[in-house]
Amino acid sequence: MFRSSRSPLGFLSLVLVSIAGMLAARGVRADPQSDPGLKDVVARAIAQAQCFPDRFDSAVWYRLMEPRLRRKVPDQSERVAILQDVYCETHRPGEDRLPPGLVMALIDVESDFDRWAVSSAGAVGLMQVMPFWPERLGMRRFELVHVGPNVRMGCAILRFYLRAAHHDYARALADYHGSIGRRDYPDAVLERWGARWSGADDLGNAETAQAVKKPSGG
Repeated sequence: MFRSSRSPLGFLSLVLVSIAGMLAARGVRADPQSDPGLKDVVARAIAQAQCFPDRFDSAVWYRLMEPRLRRKVPDQSERVAILQDVYCETHRPGEDRLPPGLVMALIDVESDFDRWAVSSAGAVGLMQVMPFWPERLGMRRFELVHVGPNVRMGCAILRFYLRAAHHDYARALADYHGSIGRRDYPDAVLERWGARWSGADDLGNAETAQAVKKPSGG
């Protein structure tokens, strides 16, 4: 995975650097998240930024996950915002459900829950969204360090790749990260999912529960 650095003041001036040769040598695409068709998917997710939580399920989600997040995110309001947006975006009405524990694991591996994180390729925020997205969507780049927009974009991108991969989690994660053909990144996320962020993935959805029991990607 890309290691991130804290740069709350300097990330706005970051541009994508010319590291295509180095990334290719590591089996990483120089243009992650740039696939045709993604723009409409992400734009729709941003336009429909609403939360429709089931009260009982969301209460279970917070009760299980909030204590696990305290060490990573000391600020209570930020913890609640992350949990709310992850829960809402993974349970978006009219869309395929995402296992929320998988999204938490992806954030854990990508940014260690640091919303100011910036990767060596210029990806920003919790879910390490590439900085061209705000420009394509008529947004401002600084919005990528805000919890809500970043999680909405990241979940929309992950859902797109899961559909394309027919819900093969390992393949979709490799596409998301831009490391097609390598297993280190998908394996890291899947391991973190099972070890740290499982437990509430089946809320309100039997199909998601079955998927969680048997993650694909072998």
